[in-house]
Amino acid sequence: MLRYALRRSGWTVVQLAVLSVLVFLLTDLLPGDAATVGFNEQADLDQVARLREQMGLDRPLAERFADWAHGLLTGDLGTSLVGGGPVSDVLAHSVAATAALAAVTILLLVPLAVAVGLVTGLRAGSRTDRVVSAVTLTLTSVPDFVLALLLVALFSLRLGWLPSTWVGADDLWWQRPELFVLPVVVLLARTVCVLSRQIRAGTITSLGAGYTVQARRLGVPPARLVLRHLLPNAAVPGVQELARTGDQLLGGVLVVEAVFAIPGTATALVDAVQNRDVPTVQALTLTLAAVACLLNLAADLVSRRLAPRTEVLR
Repeated sequence: MLRYALRRSGWTVVQLAVLSVLVFLLTDLLPGDAATVGFNEQADLDQVARLREQMGLDRPLAERFADWAHGLLTGDLGTSLVGGGPVSDVLAHSVAATAALAAVTILLLVPLAVAVGLVTGLRAGSRTDRVVSAVTLTLTSVPDFVLALLLVALFSLRLGWLPSTWVGADDLWWQRPELFVLPVVVLLARTVCVLSRQIRAGTITSLGAGYTVQARRLGVPPARLVLRHLLPNAAVPGVQELARTGDQLLGGVLVVEAVFAIPGTATALVDAVQNRDVPTVQALTLTLAAVACLLNLAADLVSRRLAPRTEVLR
């Protein structure tokens, strides 16, 4: 297990290194730069050139990449070309709302998906299974932004129960739990459906496995059979799907933030791209990519722990 963890962690480090190069090169291809955004078409070219020199945008690409890579290794994400402050401050301010939204979603996602997957898997073919499968299939086919608009129209505009946006919440959003209800429901709708179907399939497979049949013959109590034998093996495909769901969740969070006007990563990223604030774009993009890589690493390690495979020594 330790050797597998070290090898898998090494590949994650390689992935992050490659991603850092790609992020830097792709952001460098953005048309224009921060020096030209603030000027109109009648701007003096000498002024633009001086501002570009002050920002260090006239330096060679390799030199700028070397400085940026050195900053990453030392924990320095650079300075915002627009605000002038550290990019780490922009990152901390924008990631706070996104992280809170994702954390609440994950905390609810895992128990809901496991419960739905186990119930439908243990009762495969029953009326409950058919109804839940129909609902999950329907919700999976509905895009996040469509579901968000429908929920806003019903619960905010028609019934007036919940706020439709985070506008006006300012920095006190963490004191208003009602702001999280609609965004979290939108994020949970698709992810619970996808993850529960994987756990359902794993449960059905585990029910027919030899160890389950033998455990029943030995008189293992049903609760112990489900918790100690069925669930760990049924959760393996679910854990792998959870990593992919985490990747989808990152994209869903960005969509939800745009629909509900949440001051999170999506807002900061759009503003940074519009202002050609390249260091901020690089930091935000690389952070999202790093989270995706770490989710897949964690999923592989948990899957290995739940259902270890015998390695062939070479």
